[in-house]
Amino acid sequence: MKKNNGKKGKIVIISGPSGVGKSTITKKIVEMIDEASLSVSVTTRPKSKTENDGIDYWFVSTEEFQRKIENGQLLEYANVFGNMYGTPKDKVDEAIEAGKIVILEIDVQGGKQVKATYPDAIMIFILPPSDKVLSERIENRGRDSSETIGKRLNAANAEIAAAKQFYKYMVVNEDLQQAINECVKIIQQ
Repeated sequence: MKKNNGKKGKIVIISGPSGVGKSTITKKIVEMIDEASLSVSVTTRPKSKTENDGIDYWFVSTEEFQRKIENGQLLEYANVFGNMYGTPKDKVDEAIEAGKIVILEIDVQGGKQVKATYPDAIMIFILPPSDKVLSERIENRGRDSSETIGKRLNAANAEIAAAKQFYKYMVVNEDLQQAINECVKIIQQ
């Protein structure tokens, strides 16, 4: 990997409730900022038909995930709706040393863990314009059962409240391009 003018990279944490548009926003940020790369998380959840191992996530067994925790290989990890998710520490450190802007799309719990290790991390929380819009977005994804949708909506309010205590930047995703531009501006300042 090429160095970024000899500068050390930085970590950007992007969080928000399910269905708020985090994945779309992070992918667009990576397209717009040359030195930005998205950290690929490790997960125990089943791979969907449209996902690729090592690109969307690193899909592992529960036992393998547990070994990674025990060996200190994860920067952060959390149980989210019954599945484990984590950030591989070695991949993040390599990217930072190479001068990359490493974007972690993780939950608030993970964001707090990363901030403890990397106090200079930029923390951005993506907000929905309203509860109604968030509910519609989650339902329109067609990925979740109505029970899971209900759980995700209930968790959203708690996550938003927690984020207001720990995140410096709050970006409302009402207009997607405007939200992307706002995030890019925050990262590049």
